[in-house]
Amino acid sequence: MVIRKYTNVRSVADAARRAKSGVGEILRQSQGFRSYHVLDAGGGVGIAVMIFDDRESANAANAKILAFVEASLHDLDLGAPEVTSGELLVDMESSNASSGIR
Repeated sequence: MVIRKYTNVRSVADAARRAKSGVGEILRQSQGFRSYHVLDAGGGVGIAVMIFDDRESANAANAKILAFVEASLHDLDLGAPEVTSGELLVDMESSNASSGIR
């Protein structure tokens, strides 16, 4: 799992909307990709969570995503994110979870 936390985002909703297509395409093409989630934590804090099958897949995709963010979202002044990554130990879903994305 990789968690990227941005703490000074002018519009988390705009950043998420724009990242959905660009980051989404990178992730869809990434080996080992499982899921991607974006959270608006309020106060200009945006958090992206990406889950992969293994650390190597996560690292490869993370490098591509960083390049995309720097090239395509620079006008949002996201700054450098705080990145946390590690082995996912528990992965649960509700038995009636939907896979819809807003």
